[in-house]
Amino acid sequence: MGMLGYSLKVIVLFVMAILALRFMGKSTLAQVTPHDLMAIVIIAALATKPILVDDFWKAMLAIFLVAGIHVVFAKLTLYKWTNRWIIGEPSILVKNGQILKQNLRRCEISLSELLADIRSKGFPDIREVRYAILEPTGTISVLPQDDLYPVTPKDLKMDVPHRGMAISLVVDGQIQKNNLNMIGKDVPWLKRELQRKKIEDVRQVLYAATLEHKPDVFVYTADSSPD
Repeated sequence: MGMLGYSLKVIVLFVMAILALRFMGKSTLAQVTPHDLMAIVIIAALATKPILVDDFWKAMLAIFLVAGIHVVFAKLTLYKWTNRWIIGEPSILVKNGQILKQNLRRCEISLSELLADIRSKGFPDIREVRYAILEPTGTISVLPQDDLYPVTPKDLKMDVPHRGMAISLVVDGQIQKNNLNMIGKDVPWLKRELQRKKIEDVRQVLYAATLEHKPDVFVYTADSSPD
């Protein structure tokens, strides 16, 4: 078989494997049951066996072809009409506390799987769920009823100070010099800060950091709580 024929074989097998997984439905990715796992493994084995070769150049060609096809499919997912075919669309499984049985059957999700997933997200009562949506990636998103959202400072019209991001200065005894430069500090400053906390050797420090808008350094050592 020539290089052209081999290339076509790789492309066809790759596309057919994707079609087979899409045909199996989003639930295959959401809840990998034993039969789902075996189906995926066998499809992968059947798809790869015909393209396994001893020829070095054909093996290199296969690697570049698979990488190229992957990039093409990733680009196609950016367009709505091809994204719907490659990845699929979200499916509503619960709406306003009501289970949509037809969508459950269509997505091949059992009621027990749905309830288990909803419980794992902190909703023991399905009536508390406004929407449960099976995403194209196979995960189930759960949105609670409006009156069950946690109260936020914005709801209470409270002003909350900006806390900023923690900047790592020492990780496993290693000084993070780039982060020091980012906050306009240097190694001598860091060592002085550590000495203020009675730490003479930076190798004793498991983790040290500072908030981007505060000069104070908090430190974890291997045998202590943060200072």
